[in-house]
Amino acid sequence: MPLHRLSGIQVGIPESALEATRAFYREFGLAEVSAGRFATADGGEQLELVRAPRRALLALRVGVDDAEDLARAQASLARLGVACGRDAGALSAQEPVTGVHVTLAIEPRVAQAESAQLATNGPGRAARVNARSPVVARSRTSPRKLSHVVTASKDAPATRRFFVDGLGFHVSDEVAGVGAAFLRCSTDHHNLLVQPGPFAFLHHTAWEMDDVDAVGAAAAAMVAADPKRHAWGLGRHAIG
Repeated sequence: MPLHRLSGIQVGIPESALEATRAFYREFGLAEVSAGRFATADGGEQLELVRAPRRALLALRVGVDDAEDLARAQASLARLGVACGRDAGALSAQEPVTGVHVTLAIEPRVAQAESAQLATNGPGRAARVNARSPVVARSRTSPRKLSHVVTASKDAPATRRFFVDGLGFHVSDEVAGVGAAFLRCSTDHHNLLVQPGPFAFLHHTAWEMDDVDAVGAAAAAMVAADPKRHAWGLGRHAIG
């Protein structure tokens, strides 16, 4: 597909919580390359925290292959009546309902090195006997890349049209009767979930780890650092 990756996001944080949020993401495992700007192991700089009246998704950046992809999106946005800015390497537009600024930028595709296959047990298969996962002994593993972001919209169908009909995202799945749509700009199942809400707000972000043991080890470390920290537990997201 012409769109090939969710490159990065900008998140608004209230002034009173900005330093604590920066500390949270450092503990989470992201590398703070400069004040409020964080990088993953494979995706490069993918998160920027800025001051805002409330927590919100302010901007989103998507990688494309070439200028033809930008021209295609420009024409599609014009058919929707959405204005955009364009230069040789990027196109930018504002989603009318949520106010999220989206940039399509010509970027190289991310080539991820394979992670080592862990020995795991299953029915009729005992590959790891009387031994803990090697992940437990290794130092903290950094997230590999930004996986997806979930945002609410007062008019979810209109926001969906902007991303799908305007920018070229694909619909991977839907929540029947709710009006939520899982959208992708890569080969992952989804990179953006748009759901109905009373106003635009950031629900959560998700970050790719090597394997389920790495997810569990990282979560355990974060809860151990702050026993009062809320944890939802493991989700049902598979690789990709």
